[in-house]
Amino acid sequence: MSMTDPIADFLTRVRNGARASHDVVVIPSSRLKRELARILKEQGYIDGYDIAPANADHPGEQIHVKLKYSGNRRPVIQGIQRVSRPGQRTYVDHAHIPKIQGGLGTAIISTSQGVMTGHEARRAGVGGEVVAKVW
Repeated sequence: MSMTDPIADFLTRVRNGARASHDVVVIPSSRLKRELARILKEQGYIDGYDIAPANADHPGEQIHVKLKYSGNRRPVIQGIQRVSRPGQRTYVDHAHIPKIQGGLGTAIISTSQGVMTGHEARRAGVGGEVVAKVW
C-alpha cells in the first residue's frame, strides 16, 4: 500500500483503534504527527503518547498513542477527520477558522507559528492549513 497521505493514515489508525477499543495504537512518527499527538493530548482526546526510538524491527521512530475512553468504554474521540489533503489543500485566515461541533470539537491548524488548535490560532490572529477536525 503506498502512503500518499501519512496524516490521513495517522488519523485513521487513531479512529480505528478507538472504535476497536484498543488501548494503544502504534504509528510511524514524524514531526507533524508528534504535534498532532501533542494537541490531542492537550485537548483531552487521548491519555498520552510516547515516542519509541528506531530499532532493528522498525527503522524509524514510532508514536505509541494511548487512547482514552469515558465510562462504559466509549471512545472520547467521536470523530476525527482529515480536512486538508494532498491535492486539495485547505487554507484559512484567522477570521475563517472553522468552529467544530459548535465549538465543542477542535480544529487542528498548521500555521507559520507551528501546529495549534483553531482556538489558539484565532487568539494569535494567524491562519494556516486546516489539517484535521476532532470531536
